[in-house]
Amino acid sequence: MGRSMVDGTAQVLVISGSVGAGHDGAADELIARLRGLGVRAEVRDFLDAVPWFARLVLREGYTLSIGYAPRFFDWLFVNLERAGWVQRVTLWLCRLARHRVRRWARGSQVVVSTYPLASQTLGYLRETGTLDAITVTYLTDPAVHRMWVHPSVDHHLTVTEATSRMGRLVYRTPMRPVGGLVSTRFGERLPAERRRALRAELGLAADRPVALVVAGSLGLGDVPSSVREIAGTGATQVLVLCGRNERLRAEFAGDPDVVALGWRDDVHQLMGIADVLVHNAGGLTLTEALTAGLPAVTFRPIPGHGTANAATLAEAGLAPWPKDVAELAEVVREHESLRRDPSSVVKEQDAARAVLALLASAPAAGTGPRPGGTARRRTA
Repeated sequence: MGRSMVDGTAQVLVISGSVGAGHDGAADELIARLRGLGVRAEVRDFLDAVPWFARLVLREGYTLSIGYAPRFFDWLFVNLERAGWVQRVTLWLCRLARHRVRRWARGSQVVVSTYPLASQTLGYLRETGTLDAITVTYLTDPAVHRMWVHPSVDHHLTVTEATSRMGRLVYRTPMRPVGGLVSTRFGERLPAERRRALRAELGLAADRPVALVVAGSLGLGDVPSSVREIAGTGATQVLVLCGRNERLRAEFAGDPDVVALGWRDDVHQLMGIADVLVHNAGGLTLTEALTAGLPAVTFRPIPGHGTANAATLAEAGLAPWPKDVAELAEVVREHESLRRDPSSVVKEQDAARAVLALLASAPAAGTGPRPGGTARRRTA
């Protein structure tokens, strides 16, 4: 471990995917932590490694299908899990990215993926012996999907033990929980004075519970129905984060029961004034809530990974999944019973230090594949 911190030769490549903000958010936080530990680290976008038409489908297709064809997205998610033409086409696309990803990785001793398709490309390169760097997948989703897992990727890291357990039992893949890749600000308690001031600034009453409703950076899903049903319970005030979806924010203009906000950089403070988080995807914001110790509830999850994450979180007791308004009202009213010590949910091992430990065992040269090299398999 000393080599990576003393002589400055250690290098880590992190590959994200600019689909939503969750994959990028985890990658950016990992980069920041590694640089803070004295490690040279850079991030790349997997979508830059695929042909333009694939980039368009991955980025725009995700948003359009969830927004306008949710059944299709759910079908796609299910069929990516099983052997068939959908999975074969997707893995072919991942192989198309191999040459650029291999060039990106030159000089890096460890390569980390925070995006499932990037993990498939890394696994392919390791399997064929054309990448010598240690490979790591950091799963940003609570639920494990086939696209997150490749048998030739050396290490799989997760946020919680619940995800790690699913990886071991369902996919027979060792996975290690290392905690969330979110800012340490989410672990800080908001001072009471600031809490009161922020509530007043947003027009929220000081003496009523607040439900913070989130739908990712794109504001996807049937958010208007969810928000109005939550407000209709009378159990809480509703503060909704619309992300970059200005059309969604406009839906609530003039609604006296709802405070709607656009993109914010102070989400850690907004969580500090909230009493319960209501989410529909289980991505980065859910990890932030777990880190902050904010009780979380899943309601009207988006199709595909949203539904899968909801089931995993509910089974693990991390976030209940009420199926109707009556159940939702009961859960929201009893939000204090959901509160728990973050250390009991999120491990304190730190993903950056886990990567730092891997650097100590990385090949000294770290300049790419060895001539005639063969794939290696490591365990978590």
